[in-house]
Amino acid sequence: MESHSSQSYCESKPSNRKKVIILGSGPNRIGQGIEFDYTCVHCAFVFKENNIEAIMVNCNPETVSTDYDTSDRLYFEPLTAEDTIELIKKEMTNGELLGVNVQFGGQTPLGLAKFLQDENIPIIGTSPDMIDLAEDRDRFKQLLQKLNLNQPQNFIAYSKQQVLDSIKEIGFPVVVRPSYVLGGRGMAIIYDENYLLKYLAEYDEVFETGPLLIDKFLTDATEVDVDALCDGKEVFVAGIMQHIEEAGIHSGDSACSIPPYSLKDKIVNEIKHATIKLALALEVKGLMNVQFAVKDEQIFVLEVNPRASRTVPFVAKATGIGIAKIASLLMIGKKISDFKLREKKFDFFSVKEVVFPFARFNNVDTLLGPEMKSTGEVMGIDKTFPLAFAKAQIAAGVKLPIDGLVFLSVKDSDKKYLPEIAQKLIDIGFKIVATRGTAKFLAENNILSTIVNKITEDRPHVVEMIDRKEISLVINTTEGAQATRDSFSIRRTSLMRGVTYTTTISGARALVDAIGAYKNQDCKFEVFALQDIHQ
Repeated sequence: MESHSSQSYCESKPSNRKKVIILGSGPNRIGQGIEFDYTCVHCAFVFKENNIEAIMVNCNPETVSTDYDTSDRLYFEPLTAEDTIELIKKEMTNGELLGVNVQFGGQTPLGLAKFLQDENIPIIGTSPDMIDLAEDRDRFKQLLQKLNLNQPQNFIAYSKQQVLDSIKEIGFPVVVRPSYVLGGRGMAIIYDENYLLKYLAEYDEVFETGPLLIDKFLTDATEVDVDALCDGKEVFVAGIMQHIEEAGIHSGDSACSIPPYSLKDKIVNEIKHATIKLALALEVKGLMNVQFAVKDEQIFVLEVNPRASRTVPFVAKATGIGIAKIASLLMIGKKISDFKLREKKFDFFSVKEVVFPFARFNNVDTLLGPEMKSTGEVMGIDKTFPLAFAKAQIAAGVKLPIDGLVFLSVKDSDKKYLPEIAQKLIDIGFKIVATRGTAKFLAENNILSTIVNKITEDRPHVVEMIDRKEISLVINTTEGAQATRDSFSIRRTSLMRGVTYTTTISGARALVDAIGAYKNQDCKFEVFALQDIHQ
């Protein structure tokens, strides 16, 4: 790996070409990793293709952006304001600097934007002020009201007392998160006052760095991610991704599908129009990501990121559109009309599934939430959503059982979905075992099951059956501190014994459909090449 100080390298390599400096994401951490490296690399490639010098600043030897032949020039330097400003100023003395790209490396380079502005360093793409508008809760709320777009009821709290007062007004459950977080760190869904007080005690230093953001949690809502390109005047919606897991689980931890697999066309069109409104209002030049929630056919805006998001590589592969390269050129003045972009008519479903490191850590719970835990992702493509989802599961290392015993234990709010799931499992060839409460509910819906003891009851109990691999599939959803503690050993034993499990009801519905489709295919798949489906 070649590394040079800013002074010696610039003096030894004089250049009169126009240049762009790309700031990478720095050291790896959960929530900011390989997807941002992808966007930075494609940015460098497209500038080189257009005879613009691509200068990369990054300090992670595990990334492609720091390969010696990715960019025209590499600064293997820490992404601090002092180091970055010094090397940029040196570059500005030699050739024309079109600007610095701070929008492709995640939160780290965005945090440097103000320092660069203070030094009169040009920044390409969406203005830092508009990026801050999307991050600043008060300014963003005013923008949504102006655009007549909905968002969940929310408050900003600068003290513990303000947290308590605001939650009294909007009621539980709520989502709480520190401002300007990375990967959902410190975020939580709070269902009652006891949990709230425990959270505030655990994060008692949170108010030292900024306010706490509080949103009304939308139960049973469907989350949707949208990636769009904009030149400031025209918008192209590149990909609309429906999450498989319900809203409340971090977007980086949720499986998702392009195109949406169950949303009505009317809802999809409304989401598209809302995205266009937001992109134009924020004067986006380049990429933008929006997260929506759909509840009772009403659309809510959860979050807007007028920058590259971790969804970019998936959208590019699913649609065949090089959105990172196109966005890079939009950032330096190209127009949407310069590219032959047209709305994609999908004959295939592309499903992204995530990979978790749970098995590598002792006593870690596998329950998902608003704080990101995944460390990778895979993709499955097929002509139907169930088969694409099945491929994604197998690629992520999940075994798809096609018969045997399935253990069902779900929280009360999920039980309305259980009869349909259970009947499908029986039709596939499974036999059902369940805890007493779930078995009673199934019997009331004319579905037979065998009662199995909880771990808190007499032996033999369900955890022993999982440990002996007598159960081939576990569907376990839970809420509340006590129920979560009681069912921890079910999830952990399933993980360690390689028993397939799911901890969300929406994930269970998709998994059961996938298993049925997989079995109907005689456990064989047709293979599709990306090059073929995008012709």
